[in-house]
Amino acid sequence: MTSTSATGPKLRRDAAANRERLLIAGRELFARHGLGVTLNDVAHHAGVGVGTAYRRFANKEELIDAILERQNEEIEQILHAALAESDPWTGLVLYLERSLALQAKDRGMAQIFAGRHGRPVKYDEGRDRLAPLVNRVAERARDAGALRADVTGTDLIFLQIAFSAVAAVAQDGPSIEGRDDTEQLYRRYLWIALDGLRADRDPSELPIAPLTTAQTHTLLQPTRQDQDMTHPDAKSRTPGGREQ
Repeated sequence: MTSTSATGPKLRRDAAANRERLLIAGRELFARHGLGVTLNDVAHHAGVGVGTAYRRFANKEELIDAILERQNEEIEQILHAALAESDPWTGLVLYLERSLALQAKDRGMAQIFAGRHGRPVKYDEGRDRLAPLVNRVAERARDAGALRADVTGTDLIFLQIAFSAVAAVAQDGPSIEGRDDTEQLYRRYLWIALDGLRADRDPSELPIAPLTTAQTHTLLQPTRQDQDMTHPDAKSRTPGGREQ
């Protein structure tokens, strides 16, 4: 009896530790290579057996969901910090800078943020949690007269998707002689865009209307191809080039 009671908590601690190692390893690999990485690759990177990985997560989608939950928590903290700023424009800039800094170094997060994720239900949960806060950041800046009147929260989302693409291009490209700052290239275009967002710049009339929140998330819903990419039975190339 004593042996069983001693073993139980130890097994639970070991299971929790292995789960945490897999979460960390998964996020590291998804950050570098995107969502095409396999659960086997994550297990090897975490230093645990493949069987252990599948006991903690039934498939790669479950691991992505767990990582997505942490990412949502991080973005939510940034949004609350932005809303706590006394100056609404400072809050808007804080939100864009900090969230983009996360996405620029984490390719998996950028793909999920852009709707490239195979579980629409989980994506919808994140949307319902974060979209009202993003809208509020934009609304506060508009009401304060700092943000041009025709810019909405969904515009901020699409700007982040665009800047994340710039970050991906810089990361994938060759090194440039004399420059050690190319991974920060997206920040240049962010600041150009911020000048265009300000209400005191006599802005041009925009050619089309913004999408609503509902329209934005319809557009960003995972496609069939995205679902195939993260499906546990789908073939995908690993970082080493082999097929799973």
